[in-house]
Amino acid sequence: MNAFNSRSSIPKAYRRPSNIHWTHQSGGASMDGMMIRVATVQFEPRPEAKEYNLARVGYFARAAADDAVRIVAFPELCLVGNRHLAKRSAEYLRRIAEPEDGPSIDRVQVLARRLGIGVGVGLLTERDGLLFNSYAVCLPDGAVHIHRKLHTSGHEAISPGNGYTVFDTPWNVRVGVLICLDNNIVENVRATALLGAQILLAPHQTGGTHSMIPFGENPIPLSVWENRAADPGAVEAAFSGTTGREWLVRCLPARAHDNGMFIMLSNGVGRDDDEVRTGNAMVVDPCGRIIAESRSINDDMVTADLDLNLVSNSVGRWWMRARRPELYRPLTVHQTGDNDTREPHPSLP
Repeated sequence: MNAFNSRSSIPKAYRRPSNIHWTHQSGGASMDGMMIRVATVQFEPRPEAKEYNLARVGYFARAAADDAVRIVAFPELCLVGNRHLAKRSAEYLRRIAEPEDGPSIDRVQVLARRLGIGVGVGLLTERDGLLFNSYAVCLPDGAVHIHRKLHTSGHEAISPGNGYTVFDTPWNVRVGVLICLDNNIVENVRATALLGAQILLAPHQTGGTHSMIPFGENPIPLSVWENRAADPGAVEAAFSGTTGREWLVRCLPARAHDNGMFIMLSNGVGRDDDEVRTGNAMVVDPCGRIIAESRSINDDMVTADLDLNLVSNSVGRWWMRARRPELYRPLTVHQTGDNDTREPHPSLP
C-alpha cells in the first residue's frame, strides 16, 4: 500500500495495528485547556530504502492522526539511514541528498496537510553546494521548518548548520529542534528555550554506539540483536541499561527541567549497520519527569498529552528569568578543541 494514499482508504486494522505498543500518558490536568497531544516514534530505517522508510512514516503518522495527535516526531536521518553514511564516499552522500524542496519533503508535506498534523522527519539535504544532516518539520498549514544539525560527526562531507530552529505552530505552541549531539551541548538547549520553545523535538540515532562517555554508551553485540527472537530479554536488558535508557535519563530530564520545556526523544531502534540502536522513545516534561516512554525492542510509538501550563510554571523558567547575561562572557570565548566533535563520536553522522 502506498503510505501516502488518502486516510479513508486505510483499513481500521492498519490505522491501529495490534502489534504496536501504544502508551498514553498525561502531563497533568490543565486548568485552562492548554493541552496538546504529541507522539514520538522509534523505528528501524533501512539504508538505501527511501520508499520503505517513507511508508513507515506514513504508517505511524496516520495512527497518530487517528489518536488526535497534533505533532509526531520521527528519528534522525530516518529517511536514509544513519551509520552506513560514515563509510560511504562523498559522491554517494551527494547522490542520496535532496534539495530542501525535494520530493521526500514534498511528500511528507502532503501527508501533513491531509492528516492535519505536524510531521518531523530526518534526512540528508543539499543547499548551496553543501550537505546537511537535516530535520524537516512539515505543518498542516503548508509551512516547512528545516533544522540543520549544528554539531556533525562521522563524515567530513556533511557541513554543520549555523542557526537555531524555533517556530510557531497552528496550535499556539512554539517548537524547537535539536538533532542528537546538538542536545548534549547544554548551551544549545538553553538558547532554544530562550527563543521561546515550549516543546523540543530531539531526533536521535543513539544508544549502543562507540563512545567516549564514561559509564555510558557502549556497543551492543550484534549477536544479541540477531538472537532477539530466542532471547528478547537480553535485548530488553541492553536497551534499558547503561548503553541505552540509563544514559539518556542522565541528560534529557536535566535539559527539560533546567530549561522548563517538554522534550520529545525519537530514536532509531535495532540494527544500524554494524551497531544497534536502543529505541527508548520518550517524552519528558518541564519538571524533568518521564511522562511517556517505550520499552519495546521493536518499531513503536508513544503519545502524551502535554499541559503547556507546566512550561510557564516550571522552576526552569524561573531560573532563566534570574539569569545575569553580563556574567557569561566566558561562554562566547573559544577554548582549545572547540568544534571538534568528530573524534569522540565517529559513529554519528
